[in-house]
Amino acid sequence: MAGVSGCLKYSMFIFNFLFWLCGVLILGIAIWVRVSPGGDEIISYGDSSVHFRVPANILISVGAIIMILGFLGCCGAIKESRCLLILFFIGLLLILLLQVAAGIIGAVFRPEYARIVNETLHEEAKLLSDTGDAAVKFQKTIAEFEEVFKCCGLVNGAADWGNNFEKYYKSCECPPNSNSSCAIYEGKYVYKQTCVSSINQYLEKHIIIVIGIAFGLAVIEVLGMIFSMILFCQIGEK
Repeated sequence: MAGVSGCLKYSMFIFNFLFWLCGVLILGIAIWVRVSPGGDEIISYGDSSVHFRVPANILISVGAIIMILGFLGCCGAIKESRCLLILFFIGLLLILLLQVAAGIIGAVFRPEYARIVNETLHEEAKLLSDTGDAAVKFQKTIAEFEEVFKCCGLVNGAADWGNNFEKYYKSCECPPNSNSSCAIYEGKYVYKQTCVSSINQYLEKHIIIVIGIAFGLAVIEVLGMIFSMILFCQIGEK
């Protein structure tokens, strides 16, 4: 019987070590997306928070699973364990199928997702003019967002702030020499651009990150399945 190729064995080990590192990277990026301040804080005010944190939570789970599978693959290659290799193969196959299903669902429901975001932003724009204590935290988040993304208000510009404009106008303030991006509201120069477009761009950027990771991961998974099956067959022929 032919022996197991040492080159294939150690190539499989190196591949799975890199696969494990991919899991660490995905986990790190997902945690960063989950905790980073930005548009998600704005649209997650109130009961809608769960919906907009689901993608990051899924990536955290995927990253952790990939780390476990990478460990199984490394052990299976070094110990020449058919059991560990077949578990590795099945795990990769399941993740690949879930990715395909998630991609199809995401493509189908993307317009619905955009509609929910816009409806949520229009509803929460009312909180900017609210004088109650419950809205203060949200108003401070918007003010910080305005300073970073050079926008003003959510939907109707500075008018969204209502009677709170004098309190928060500094975050909307636009340098007078930037005439093309400024407007005058109650005697003050403020940014013309509302924050709706900035928030949508922020969310799109995160979606692109997720899609890029998923596509790259799918290629790695297919290669891992091929490697594991070749090694699995060679071990069976010993």
